[in-house]
Amino acid sequence: MFEQLGLIGCGLMGGSFALALKRAGLVKRVVGYSKSPSTTERARQLGVIDVEAPSALLAVSGSDIVLVAVPVAATEATLKAVRHLITPGMLVMDVGSTKTDVVEAARSALRDAVGSFVPAHPIAGKECSGVEHADPDLYTGCQVILTPIERTLTAQLTRANKVWSALGCRVDTMSPEAHDAIYAAVSHLPHLLAFAYMQGLLAQPRGADAMAMGGPGFRDFSRIAAGEPKMWRDILLANQNEVLRQSADFRAALLAMEQQIAAGDAAGLEQAIRTASTARAGWMPRGLD
Repeated sequence: MFEQLGLIGCGLMGGSFALALKRAGLVKRVVGYSKSPSTTERARQLGVIDVEAPSALLAVSGSDIVLVAVPVAATEATLKAVRHLITPGMLVMDVGSTKTDVVEAARSALRDAVGSFVPAHPIAGKECSGVEHADPDLYTGCQVILTPIERTLTAQLTRANKVWSALGCRVDTMSPEAHDAIYAAVSHLPHLLAFAYMQGLLAQPRGADAMAMGGPGFRDFSRIAAGEPKMWRDILLANQNEVLRQSADFRAALLAMEQQIAAGDAAGLEQAIRTASTARAGWMPRGLD
């Protein structure tokens, strides 16, 4: 049981974490801060937080667990603003989708207090953002990746594992670099492709007409293109090296299939499709098999 959660960022991810902690009986009070005062006020009205804080520093004051749920590009400034109140007994986590940049931001901002910080990435979310969509079930059954560094306190890593497990999550641990390489492949590149596909479609003279005729295939493939623009801008830029490496591999595979089509290579094309189809048909998220 935690006495107080200091929530910095009262949107979908942060708000859902607060609601989940409350429902599980893991926290007595939630003090929240968002850059927009109207968001913080709305979070209190919805029961996501109990007290509105006028600053990130005051949200941290008196808290024994802190969640930083801000865009990854704002991590360093946020942690720097609260640094002198971070203690070795405080658990501080984030929910960012990239980790190498977040770790570097934490090293720079927190300095000697960085041991209290446990970088975390819950693999969860919705296309809609905002505290109005906060959901205590958002994290239930999801995978959470923790990416501790050499200075992370063992006690805080253990507490982080227990917190996410208590919310019904499957917890894995890996290095920040391994995390960013993996999620460039299975999350960041797919979003880039979905955004590019929509750009290409909308650039066509009858693109809007084509969209109107779209069926389940269009719906399923394009769904993630509805992601929040600023958040995905920051993610793609923060993990640019790994994203571009994955994009190069994708372009090589696409070119090979284009060449098979142009050459009328039915056997080669079928085999390429079969390889992809078999792999996708046998896929199951880790922990669900």
